[in-house]
Amino acid sequence: MKRVVYSRRICSNSSAFGLLCCLMMPCTAALSQVTANASLEQHLQRAHALLSQRKPQEAAAEFQAVLTADPNNADATANLGVLLYFAKQYHEAEPLLQRTVAAQPIPKLQALLGLCERRNDNTESARRDLRAALPALDDAAVRREAGLELVELDQAVGDLPDAVGAVSLLKAKAPEDPVILYAAYRIYTDLAGESMLGLSLVAPKSAQMHQAMAHELLRARDLKAAVSNYREALAADPNLPGIHYELAEALRGSPDPALKAEAEEQYALAVKANPNDARSLTQLADAAAARGDQDKAKGLYRQALTITPNDTDAGAGMAHELVETGDLSGALQLLQTLETAAPTDVLVHFRLSALYRRMKRPDDAKRELALYEKYKAVKETMRSVYKAMRVEAPGGDAPQQ
Repeated sequence: MKRVVYSRRICSNSSAFGLLCCLMMPCTAALSQVTANASLEQHLQRAHALLSQRKPQEAAAEFQAVLTADPNNADATANLGVLLYFAKQYHEAEPLLQRTVAAQPIPKLQALLGLCERRNDNTESARRDLRAALPALDDAAVRREAGLELVELDQAVGDLPDAVGAVSLLKAKAPEDPVILYAAYRIYTDLAGESMLGLSLVAPKSAQMHQAMAHELLRARDLKAAVSNYREALAADPNLPGIHYELAEALRGSPDPALKAEAEEQYALAVKANPNDARSLTQLADAAAARGDQDKAKGLYRQALTITPNDTDAGAGMAHELVETGDLSGALQLLQTLETAAPTDVLVHFRLSALYRRMKRPDDAKRELALYEKYKAVKETMRSVYKAMRVEAPGGDAPQQ
C-alpha cells in the first residue's frame, strides 16, 4: 500500500529562539562544569550573556572558543549543539548533541538530537531517540514537534502500530490540536486500509470480509449494497458477533417500509444472541413505545439501563415513558443524572426542557432549551462536515420540537 508522507514545520523562525532558550536553561544547570581556566570562564560568561541578549550567533562563537580550548566542556558542547541546530547546521550539531545525550539523556536534548538526525536522514537513529524522549517531554512545543516527526517517520517506514502509540500520546496531551488530530486521522485511516487489504488477501470470501465491505459501503451511502453484504456475512457465519445489530441498523436507515419492519426482527435476534446487547434492547424499547406499549417499553429500557446505566438513548426513552405515565419526579431524576454524565447530549437537554415546561419551571426550561439549541447547532455543523466527506453522520437526527 502506498503511503503518503505529509510534512509540516512546527517551529517558525520567530518562535525558534524561544524554544532554544527553554531548552538551554535546564541543560546549563545540569551540565555546566566550572573550569579552572579564567579565559574559558570568561568565554562561557560572555556566551550566556549573549544568549540572554538574544544574540545566538555571537554566543555560538564564544561556545566554539571554549571547545577549541577544552573539547570536553559539557556546557559548551550542549549549548553549541542547540545553537547549531537552530542555525540549521544539522551535520555540525548532531555529534555535539550525541555527546551530550550520551553523557546525560535529558529528554529535551534527546528530542532535539532525534530531530537533527531526522534532518540528516539518519532515520533509525532519529526514531530511536525521538521515541525514547517523547514520553518524558513536558514542554508542549518540543513534544508536539518531536511527536509529529516520530509519527511521520513511523508512517514512512510502514510501522503503523508504533505510529498509533506516538499519536495517541500526543492526543492525550493536546486533544484539541488540529495538527495532531489530522495526524491521528491519517494514521488510523492507513491502519484501517492496511487491515482491509490484509483481510481481502487472507479471507476474501469470509463473513468478516463482507462485514467490512458493508461498513465501507455505508460510509459511501450505498445502503442497498451494504445490506446485501451484511446478509452475505450472516449467511457465511450465522454466529458472527454483532452481525444482527449491524444489519438491523442498516435496515432501519432504509426508506423501504418492509426493510424498516425487518429491522425490529434483527434487533430481537441480536438480543437472543447476546442478552447484554443494550443498544438492541433500546431499539426494541423504542419500537414498543412507538406502538403505545408502555409497559413493554419501560421493561426494555430498564434492562438496557441495567447494562449501561448512563446510556442517553435508553435513559431519554425511559424518561419519556415515565412522563407519559405521570412519574415526573422519576423522569427528572433520571434526566439530571444523564445530563451530568453527558452534558452535551442534545436529546437529554430537549427532554429536560419539555419536562421543566410541564413542571411550570420556565427558567429551567429556557436554560435547557438554550443548551439544546447550542449543541444541536454543533451537531448540525458536524453533520455537514460528514456529508461533505460522504460518510454517514453518527448519532442520528436531533429531536424536533
